[in-house]
This record gives sequence, structure tokens and C-alpha cells, in this order.
Amino acid sequence: VQLQASGGGLVQAGGSLRLSCAASGRTRSRDGMGWFRQAPGKEREFVAAISWSGVGTYYADSVKGRFTISRDNAKNTVYLQMNSLKPEDTAVYYCAAARASYYSTARQYDFWGQGTQVTVSS
Repeated sequence: VQLQASGGGLVQAGGSLRLSCAASGRTRSRDGMGWFRQAPGKEREFVAAISWSGVGTYYADSVKGRFTISRDNAKNTVYLQMNSLKPEDTAVYYCAAARASYYSTARQYDFWGQGTQVTVSS
């Protein structure tokens, strides 16, 4: 499975961005998908995850109510809609795939995209 994240950029505080993660290659059915982020000098942290069906979602407390994860299985794509962005959201955002379920821990994910930079200016 190859994952390609896109949609990052520079935005002012309070603005919005939508990240996309397109899967290709030998995609697996029923994979859960997650978004993680890593800021300079910090560890990678969980942002959001979604089940294969899209019914199950889970968010980090820091983004709850501002970010929305969704997916379009026909397009093999997962999205992260980010609203009311804050400077502390600045990070490289990574998408990842996990077999059969969705998780908040990075070690449960076995395929990762290359990351897309999100920078929020104050």
C-alpha cells in the first residue's frame, strides 16, 4: 500500500485546510486510517482515526470540534478537514493505514504516507 498525503500549506490562525490521503497499490479492504502529526522537536502525536465504514471516528482532545476525518472508499482517499486552525497545529501531518480497525497509537499502523507540512501563522 502506498499513501500520498497532500493539501498542506500556510494559513492564518482561524483559517481552514483540507488534507487528503490517497491510497494506491495493493490496497487492503477494511483498513482503518489515521492522521498523526509531528511538530519540530516533538514526538509524533495522534490526531484522528476512522474505521473502514466511516461510521467509527476518534479524535485527539486537542482537535475535537475543529477537525473532521472522513473517507471515500470508492476513491481510496481519506480526508482531514481542519477548521479554526491555531499556531499550535503547525506540524507535518502523516496519514497511516492499519489492518482491520482504527487506533490512536502509531505502532498499530503499518503503512505511512510521506507527510504534508501545515503551518499556521498567528
